[in-house]
Amino acid sequence: MKADTLVIPQETEALISGCEAIAQACKLADVDVITGYPIRPYDTVMQAIAKLISNGEFDAEYIIAESEHSQFEIVKHASAVGARVFAGSSGVGWFYAMEALAVTAGLRMPVVAIVGNRALDDPGAFGVEHNDALAVRDLGWMLTWVDTAQEALDTALMAWRLAEDRRVLLPIAIGMDGSYLTHSQVLVKVPSQGMVEQFLPPYDRAELQLHPDNPITVAPQVNEDWLIEIRKQSDEAMKRAKSIIPDVYADFHRTFGRGESPWFEEYMMEDAEIALLGQGTIAMPVKVAVRQLRAQGQKVGLVRLKWLRPFPTEELRATLSKMKAVGVIDRDYSFGSPFHAGVLATEMRSALYSLEKRPYVVSFIAGLGGREVTAENVIDMSNMTMKVAASGKADTETHWIGVRG
Repeated sequence: MKADTLVIPQETEALISGCEAIAQACKLADVDVITGYPIRPYDTVMQAIAKLISNGEFDAEYIIAESEHSQFEIVKHASAVGARVFAGSSGVGWFYAMEALAVTAGLRMPVVAIVGNRALDDPGAFGVEHNDALAVRDLGWMLTWVDTAQEALDTALMAWRLAEDRRVLLPIAIGMDGSYLTHSQVLVKVPSQGMVEQFLPPYDRAELQLHPDNPITVAPQVNEDWLIEIRKQSDEAMKRAKSIIPDVYADFHRTFGRGESPWFEEYMMEDAEIALLGQGTIAMPVKVAVRQLRAQGQKVGLVRLKWLRPFPTEELRATLSKMKAVGVIDRDYSFGSPFHAGVLATEMRSALYSLEKRPYVVSFIAGLGGREVTAENVIDMSNMTMKVAASGKADTETHWIGVRG
């Protein structure tokens, strides 16, 4: 072997949870400033990061804040001075930080956060709902949902790469279903530091860095004079993010051999006549049910959406325009919305509306508060979607699945 040949250690396997996978991603990304404030089910990330730091495996400025609001204020300001940052929360904790979350997006600070999805109070519940993370969907935050601990680690590494791209500079929230993903341990491939350094460049704000030697204005009050122009700049950044995401995934795939599909996962969609569509860990029971239905000769498939913001409109149209009907499974609610549907179903109706040949959208709300969505539930949803496809009549009802009484 030549003396100048660089040997980069490859990946190792570890039995870790989704939260622990995020902690590993923080270490591998060499995050500079991390803030924490405990709220279940996200707080396992705090514990895992604290363990890495106390064991001497990770060097970072780790700040325990006195509230979620302070937590996100700290990382916002740290990002402005050139630090790579991470924070997270869940449920009403995410809402308590809302002022800071809105300002972070408005200032175009590339904060990477996780939201351990849980039900909003009242009534309180620790089980998964997506309404917490969805609260920032119109503010300029990019939003993605992951299905496995492996995807959580991989997506976090891609999130810093995307958020810190000078063409983007927008924050990213990674949705992780509480308990199902945050706390369940599985074997995860953890890449080497050298592999990550090949993929993820250092964070560089250049002339945008807040520093005594670079006097710039941050968070100016523009009132009516320039606000619409600034909003338009954020809109253009989100549009650029849409075009950059496939390149980030392609580069990640070249480096690590995973992540080849940026926008959504397709399962048994090759000859499907109807599709069931959802986000996060809902994919597991849907896949089980799809296999059962396929064994019975029913042509049904799954589309698991990864990115909600930016929304992959054209890509979904290309896949779903071939379907007779699409059953959209929301683990959220949007009270008073068109058809009283969930957020995802409303987005899908909007995305498909202008197609000359478009599938019927059948709306389902299931699994709120962490209620288990069973294969039997999924088969019921598939049968209702099949019925709409066969009848050729639109279904404007939103079906709440598994509700007692």
